[in-house]
Amino acid sequence: MGFAIAGYLLLFLSGSTILYSRLMRSRLPVWLRPLHMITGGITVLLVLLLLFIGLIGTIGHYGNLGHSIHLIAGLLVVFLMLLSGWSALQISPSKPWARVLHLRTNIVLFAGFVFVSITGWQVVQKYLP
Repeated sequence: MGFAIAGYLLLFLSGSTILYSRLMRSRLPVWLRPLHMITGGITVLLVLLLLFIGLIGTIGHYGNLGHSIHLIAGLLVVFLMLLSGWSALQISPSKPWARVLHLRTNIVLFAGFVFVSITGWQVVQKYLP
């Protein structure tokens, strides 16, 4: 989870720089947009990996799902990550809605990461003796 949050923070920094460059109409370093896209792709994959690890671990330990609100929090974060990644791929001059959707999704995603972290901590406490 730490890597996914670190990825999100790196995406926040690079995305903020991209947005600032757009607003100030200044040149963007050539490497920044590819870094942002690659980091986003890796973060989406990390979140999906965490989903599968959580599902397999929960089924292995409890035999079923749904005993914790962490499942809902995790599914929310997965949905938001996929929506963010999809909207990022749609961004173009002909689709101005995509940038707005991408930015708003990432703002909500911050709250999702907080929610999944808090509920995840509660789940971890159950595993510890």
